[in-house]
Amino acid sequence: MPTHVVTDTLTLLRRNLRHTIRYPSMTIGAVFGPVIMLLLFIGVLGKTLGTGLASGGTGLAGTGLTSTGLTSTAHPAAYIAYIAPGIIITAVASGSMATAVAVCVDMTEGVVDRFRTMPVSRVAILAAHVINSMLTTIVAAVGVAVVAVALGFRPHATTARWLAAAGLLVLLGLALTWLAVAMGLVSATPEAASNSPMLIAILPFVGSAFAPAALMPAGVRQFAEYQPFTPAIETVRGLLAGTPTGHNALLALGWCAVIGAGGYAWALAAFRTPRAH
Repeated sequence: MPTHVVTDTLTLLRRNLRHTIRYPSMTIGAVFGPVIMLLLFIGVLGKTLGTGLASGGTGLAGTGLTSTGLTSTAHPAAYIAYIAPGIIITAVASGSMATAVAVCVDMTEGVVDRFRTMPVSRVAILAAHVINSMLTTIVAAVGVAVVAVALGFRPHATTARWLAAAGLLVLLGLALTWLAVAMGLVSATPEAASNSPMLIAILPFVGSAFAPAALMPAGVRQFAEYQPFTPAIETVRGLLAGTPTGHNALLALGWCAVIGAGGYAWALAAFRTPRAH
């Protein structure tokens, strides 16, 4: 039986990869959107934002942001060390939208109904979508990292810290993907499925991805500090900068476990529930 599940998963994964290649618009957006965002924030807004942080009085050691922020003469590259981890997390989050749409299309067009009448593993149907999404997410995250290095990002991480950062990104991506699968399963139309994960993609912006939470207004600051993405951003930032991550690593892992377990349970329940036609 396990061999049957693996074989079915690989077969359906090939099918999903073909669809991704033939209809690449959402995948291109998931991969190149964060890269364009990085170019915009660094190339156009880097100096302005860096100067704003310099006057804000809060920064991050080891990233070019000292305890008093950036100096007034700081190069935009100093801001890359701060913003690159946040945009990498954004790339991981944005990949979930394509997954929700792909799952919803299969459900609404009757493809899954046909699979149910065949000797196809039920687990494989969802697992193939998850693996396909994870491959896209990895490509997007690596693309952002490569462009960031080309723009001047110079991490101070050891091999172990690189592996730890990569592991956290994979766990976060896996958790968000299962949540997106569940959203796709319960969405009535692909259009609705494309809107459902929008909150996931927006949350990093209301975190510490682009500016320290301590510089935000009181209400926004509290939300930014306690929402799921901020601990993940701070952990990846600390790992790549070679600085302590504090309690953020445990919080990030905890959020990954909660989101992943919740999304997985929701997806299985939604998949087993017959859809109304």
